[in-house]
Amino acid sequence: MVNWANLVSQMFNGLVLGALLALISSGLTIIYGTLGVLNLAHGAMFMVGGYAGFVAYSYTESFVAAVLCGSLFVLLVGVVMERVIIRHFYSRPDEDQILVTFGLGICFVEIIRFFFGSLSRSMPSPPWASGITSLGFMFYPTYRLAVVGIVAVALLALYLVLYRTRLGMIVRAGIEDSVMVDSLGINVYRIFMVVFGIGAMAAGFAGIVNLPVAPITPDIGDAILVQAFVVIVIGGVGSFPGAVLGGLIAGEILSITSMINPGYSYAMLFVVMTIVLVARPHGLLGTQGRN
Repeated sequence: MVNWANLVSQMFNGLVLGALLALISSGLTIIYGTLGVLNLAHGAMFMVGGYAGFVAYSYTESFVAAVLCGSLFVLLVGVVMERVIIRHFYSRPDEDQILVTFGLGICFVEIIRFFFGSLSRSMPSPPWASGITSLGFMFYPTYRLAVVGIVAVALLALYLVLYRTRLGMIVRAGIEDSVMVDSLGINVYRIFMVVFGIGAMAAGFAGIVNLPVAPITPDIGDAILVQAFVVIVIGGVGSFPGAVLGGLIAGEILSITSMINPGYSYAMLFVVMTIVLVARPHGLLGTQGRN
């Protein structure tokens, strides 16, 4: 039944989901916007992060340790993946990039399934964010509210690192003229490695933070990848602010539509994406060509 209380509750749920989608999609759009690589293994990074956080929590029983260790592990996975495989595909056709990253995603899923099986895994919320909070007009799970704050801080940090530091300046210069950057004594491909690792870590971080909200399975990355692609199409491919805006829009669409009829939530998401593509082919905040 649709009423005011349910609508407000679902809007808050959409805000939480949208924040997570914004963080995941920001990593994906950063990798494409700076490196030009369409990473179909990005959903798998979300899944790997969740399992890494689960393992860290199993040994430490600390939420903070799970987030730190899991995020660093996904960062390392992203760096190794870029150094060993992705770096050889920067100048290759888009089809080659799609195929190799799609294959990597399948490999990650099967590796996780081999070690953990197909059963779902979860993690309790930290003591400081357990229980419910009174908002005056409704009660809402405290940890879900904390997720919004955690993700907002992560997005701000990601934006500042990549767009307000020397690292971001070198990345953008390397995209325009990597030969000139190399001639200045800067190893631009090492910077690209860092960017790819940070993008992967953003997805892994989201996977860990999401564990107390919803359990994780080896196949969850497929659904996350689809949602992330819709988000960056709505917001604008290669646009960091677009990923944030698109994530919030997608989260509200999925949450509110599922309140009315869960079977139409994905359909409505794709309807909105189609409308955006017709009205603004480059997305709400995107521009022609990648940044």
